[in-house]
Amino acid sequence: MFGRRDFLKTLAVGAGGAVLARAAAQENAAARRPNIVFIIADDMGWADVGYHGQAITTPNIDALAKNGVRFEQHYVMPTCTPTRVGLMTGRYPSRFGVTSPAYGQIFDEDTITLASALQKCGYDTAISGKWHMGSPPECVPLNYGFKRSYGYFHGQIDPYTHQYKTGERCWHRNDVLLDEDGHATDLITDEAVRMIETQGDAPLFLYVAYSVPHYPLDEPAKWTAPYDGVFDDPSRRWLAASISHMDDGIGRIVAALERAGKRQDTLVVFVSDNGGQKTWHSTKHYDGRYGDRPHTVLGDNRPLRGWKGDVYEGGIRVPALANWPGVLKPGTAPAPVHIVDWMPTLCGLAGCAPERDLHWDGADVWPLVTGEGRPAGPRTLYWKTPGAYALRHGDWKLIVDHKGKKPELYDLSSDPHETRDLAAEQPDRLAELRALLGQHTHGDRERSSARG
Repeated sequence: MFGRRDFLKTLAVGAGGAVLARAAAQENAAARRPNIVFIIADDMGWADVGYHGQAITTPNIDALAKNGVRFEQHYVMPTCTPTRVGLMTGRYPSRFGVTSPAYGQIFDEDTITLASALQKCGYDTAISGKWHMGSPPECVPLNYGFKRSYGYFHGQIDPYTHQYKTGERCWHRNDVLLDEDGHATDLITDEAVRMIETQGDAPLFLYVAYSVPHYPLDEPAKWTAPYDGVFDDPSRRWLAASISHMDDGIGRIVAALERAGKRQDTLVVFVSDNGGQKTWHSTKHYDGRYGDRPHTVLGDNRPLRGWKGDVYEGGIRVPALANWPGVLKPGTAPAPVHIVDWMPTLCGLAGCAPERDLHWDGADVWPLVTGEGRPAGPRTLYWKTPGAYALRHGDWKLIVDHKGKKPELYDLSSDPHETRDLAAEQPDRLAELRALLGQHTHGDRERSSARG
């Protein structure tokens, strides 16, 4: 059976000159100790980005995609906290008992996060934007490897008051609450630019976590006007405006790197935290500022099936790219990548070897990103949510509902939109994937303190 460790090995070995060339490329990249700017959108669906041919305008993201590596099979978890935990630990979030948006204490006391690992290796580590991996005052960014922090602690905020849906204050600088005027998208961008401009001699790991297009949305006319007459549904106009606003911020971040003379030494990664949201949630808890907005379709994951919260492709396969001028050639990654891959990949790129086994579920996929390596066999990826399990092995995908619904089996190579359930026609394949699923659930644990 071809598992994660085999996958790791196949990326490290090959034939003749290709191996030497790949090793030299990795050694050169690590020697440069690149700046790393990791940008994550909140609830941006598959079809909510310009380069997927949609009506939403994202020229800066599109330029990064055109001149970088596009991940057409980049997987995340179907909701926000689990995806962020996977990024920061290299492990499936169910190993921490996290399967949905969660608060309280997320990480174990001895957890080494991506930020703490890079900090120990000499990186300046900074976050601007959404945290949502623990509650203040103890479970905050500065206690998990970030030297500088700014943004908001909780899962969603009003873009202007910066309050959580309960009215709770959660906007902060360096983990200390503060009140500040301005739109959250602009403030998150402004701080990211400042963090770049004030970088010292150490390489920078900058994690930029935008609040959009997660509801509630409120955008200036500058961003909504271009979509008048483009989308009939008002929720789509709000979403499109918020994404174009964020895209402008990403352009400002890239421009700041260029002004500082750091662009050639910086890897930029962009990804969404999950698929698009199906409905506009009630906004009555935001002090009546939003009136009675309708519950209408908001995100767009077409042609993929499903929504945020689902383990169908629309909930877990998202727009993603990596861009590093002079190092990464434009193209498409040849195999699936998961959010848990980024910690081992970035640690490897930074020359940062953990002192102990961190039990990563992810793999160092840098050879896939550079195009110098391909897996020799099928890889297995795993998801657990409050409602279902999912497992992808090669091109085959299994979905098992927790409530006893019949398992579903799809061949993603011929049916990427999951329209034909083959469970009844492929009993041997179904049994194989169910056995693999049983193996991958080992190491999961329950957690009782999660709340939405």
